[in-house]
Amino acid sequence: MNCYISLHLLLGLAQLCPCHTDMTNSKMHEMNQSLRSQLRAKRSWVWNRFFVQEELTVTEQHVGRLTSNLDEGNASLVYLLSGDGAGTVFTINNRTGDITAIKKLDREEKAYYKLRAQVINIYTGKPVEPESEFVIKVLDINDNKPQFLDGPYETSIPEMSPEGTSVIQVTATDNDDPSHGNNARLLYTILQGRPYFSVEPTTGILRISSQMDREAEDQYLVVLQATDMLGLPGGLSGTTTVTINLSDVNDNRPIFQLGLYHMNVSESAPIGTSIGIIMADDSDIGENAKMNYSIEDGSHIFDIITNNETQEGIVVLKKKLDYEVQRQYSIRAKVTNSFIDEYFPKDENSGQTTVIKIRVEDADEPPVFSHLEYAMEIAEETPYGSYVGTVFARDPDITNSPIRYSIVGSNLFSILDNGTIIITQPLDRETAVWHNITVIATEKNNSQQVSEAHVYVQVLNVNDHAPEFFQYYETYVCENANAGEQIIFLNENQKEEEKISTTKQYIDKVPKSVQWTVAVNLLPL
Repeated sequence: MNCYISLHLLLGLAQLCPCHTDMTNSKMHEMNQSLRSQLRAKRSWVWNRFFVQEELTVTEQHVGRLTSNLDEGNASLVYLLSGDGAGTVFTINNRTGDITAIKKLDREEKAYYKLRAQVINIYTGKPVEPESEFVIKVLDINDNKPQFLDGPYETSIPEMSPEGTSVIQVTATDNDDPSHGNNARLLYTILQGRPYFSVEPTTGILRISSQMDREAEDQYLVVLQATDMLGLPGGLSGTTTVTINLSDVNDNRPIFQLGLYHMNVSESAPIGTSIGIIMADDSDIGENAKMNYSIEDGSHIFDIITNNETQEGIVVLKKKLDYEVQRQYSIRAKVTNSFIDEYFPKDENSGQTTVIKIRVEDADEPPVFSHLEYAMEIAEETPYGSYVGTVFARDPDITNSPIRYSIVGSNLFSILDNGTIIITQPLDRETAVWHNITVIATEKNNSQQVSEAHVYVQVLNVNDHAPEFFQYYETYVCENANAGEQIIFLNENQKEEEKISTTKQYIDKVPKSVQWTVAVNLLPL
């Protein structure tokens, strides 16, 4: 509403009033003089602070009254209102200065209104008070419930955390006026989550009130409530949830599934053979559940390899076994965690052990020669059936199967059932000095089980060759040559090998003879 337009309308009404029609000029002059005196006097607005309550459903709500100390109640003054909401939210009684709210207000939408007041003399049209600004404050009522704007919440804490550990702080907001009573003063309580959790009533800090084990339960749902009016009757409330995940700590040591394992392995198994699997369980997860297996007694025959994918312990052979030497082994295996956590007591980190009993199974093994290689010798020209040497092989199994021998790669030798090697025909050293033969040993009870050994036979030399001349000799001598005079030098072709071999024990001591023919021609004098 335009205050100046209202002023002109009021002045116009005053001029139409009958009482003013009969006024004399002198009377008007006296009134003007009186107004001037009043304007020169001390002027002051008189009002209390204005408040209006929000959310009232009545059509009109009296706010208060504007009063000037110059108002003598003779209806010569009018009150005008301008500013926030003037005419739309608030109206004023021009004669009395009473202000009325004509609309339901919401403090959360607008908490106060700034207005201006003015008082006008209807006769002069001039203000008798300077324009003054005042505020109408909207009083709060508890019409907003607390809200958790950041909820629902989710967080994670280590399992077995001590009592009193802070989990998370939740915060609720209340749109009511925090400066007006307890409308926005909140109190936090826990609706679901006891006895493991508690909440500080005024801060909203959620704390642990009892230790929790992830292996028993790994997730908790806590329901929190915020109530305004400090939880007093009539207060409004709002709720939120906090999902709490327990992260794992290494508070469990691995435990073997069995206290005793039984395994079998053949004595013929090669080095590196997997004999069996042992397994331990760890209630932890991730790195906290990783394990290492080892042999506690330091066995040099077996080893344990950890499968990092399956967390199994694979027992492997690292040295050949012999059923006839030892038929059973007992080893102690140990399992420990790969990563140690501060929650894991040091005196319990020694690991758990189990016993593995390994039974060696007998295998049908091939015969075993007393030597892998044999060296023998025999003189040449020795007659058929002569003794060369003996080999020996045995069945290493308990059955001790009889052995059958044979020779491959040569028809100059033969072997008897007892391993004795003989010749089948005389040998000539000048033909071959060494003979390399292979002897095969076969089990009579299982022809698939065979072994072989190498025999090297050296043929010794005997004096079985007479000397030989290189050529036919012919020479000349004078008829009067002196006795003893050398006519020619004869050289027999005795082999160097024969000369060297004369010291051998098998050489015939009777020397062979050589004959020659020399043609001698006499030269005449």
